[in-house]
Amino acid sequence: MAIAITLRDYLDSAGVRYGVVGHPYSTTSLQTARVSHIHGKQLAKAVVLQDGEHYVVAVVPADRRIQLGALRRQYQRVLGLATEEDVERLFFDCAPGAAPALGKAYGVEVIYDDSITDSEDIYFEGGTHTDLVHLSKVDFIKLLSDATHGSFCRAT
Repeated sequence: MAIAITLRDYLDSAGVRYGVVGHPYSTTSLQTARVSHIHGKQLAKAVVLQDGEHYVVAVVPADRRIQLGALRRQYQRVLGLATEEDVERLFFDCAPGAAPALGKAYGVEVIYDDSITDSEDIYFEGGTHTDLVHLSKVDFIKLLSDATHGSFCRAT
């Protein structure tokens, strides 16, 4: 089991307790939750957005979808999906489509939906399609302490 080096170094330097959980190969967040035997609300999905100048990682539970209109109104920014090429460049040591929820490790701004903190245990992609990082809610929120948050997603 291995996670992206940049992410590992970030977690180690932050002084939080975390675990790495291996799972069968999966390509979508809901599929990952299923094969990992965790609830979709516990899996923090990273959606990389851009506003023409800056990138943002929006973190939502895997069983929810971002409402771009609500996000735009709340943050007064016109945000849209980043291109796959941009995501691969930003998360250079991660597998395509496996960006971790901790964008700060890569110098990317993070916003999160308040519903991600409904669970005591939180999991997110470790930069691969076969490994998740497991954190307590307390440590996850600690790592997102300078991120803005609000309500901008809905159940799928």
